Amino acid sequence: MSLRIVVCVKYVPDATGDRHFAEDLTVDRDDVDGLLSELDEYAVEQALQIKEAADDDAEITVLTVGPEDASDALRKALSMGADKGVHVEDDDLHGTDALGTSLVLAKAIEKTGYDLVVCGMASTDGTMGVLPALLAERLGVPQVTQLSEVSVEGGTVKGRRDGDTATEQLEASLPAVVSVTDQSGEARYPSFKGIMAAKKKPVESLDLDDLDIEADEVGLAGAWTKVDEAAERPARTAGTIVKDEGEGGKQLAEFLAGQKFI
Repeated sequence: MSLRIVVCVKYVPDATGDRHFAEDLTVDRDDVDGLLSELDEYAVEQALQIKEAADDDAEITVLTVGPEDASDALRKALSMGADKGVHVEDDDLHGTDALGTSLVLAKAIEKTGYDLVVCGMASTDGTMGVLPALLAERLGVPQVTQLSEVSVEGGTVKGRRDGDTATEQLEASLPAVVSVTDQSGEARYPSFKGIMAAKKKPVESLDLDDLDIEADEVGLAGAWTKVDEAAERPARTAGTIVKDEGEGGKQLAEFLAGQKFI
């Protein structure tokens, strides 16, 4: 039986755009372009490498939870080489926090079927980094997180975690959840052939009813965390110009000392 790999991906606001909060203090996604989270591209890449090492005896499903435009994230992953997609979309998901998202993902993964779940180390918008652990807990399987190298041999997933003072070699029996860092290997660019092929790959649409999830378990009403207050970043002020008339170095040192940089 082929190895069943599910990669969780997220559609996020472009970090280079002008991002704001909406009136309900959720991220305003209407006024900024979105894209596949860069950190999730590493997860897709590692899944593809695992499939290639298995002589293509594996199937990769990319899974996302989000609004209609989140299908763009799926198509990007499919154009990289994933086999099929699953999109969970429901109006009642608006405002769902990490705990609620982990519930939705777990239900969708169980419905899809899996041997290995691969996640990025964090999303580039929330940057919490807790979802892989929450997901593993809900699925009741081992978690091997923050890996800079990952492989599958038989029924075991193995990986290397690089810390500040030590490197760990880890392994877990399948089924399992892993997350990979941005040091795991540069993600490939979709080829023209891959982009065209992605248009024909199947994408299944699911909603909360399909997953037997009640609306009050997710969304703002079911969130365990919320934003109480938000303020826009102050406008950038003009810098200090130092004219060097022989004592520029001294003036620079005094400025840095005044700002407690030195």
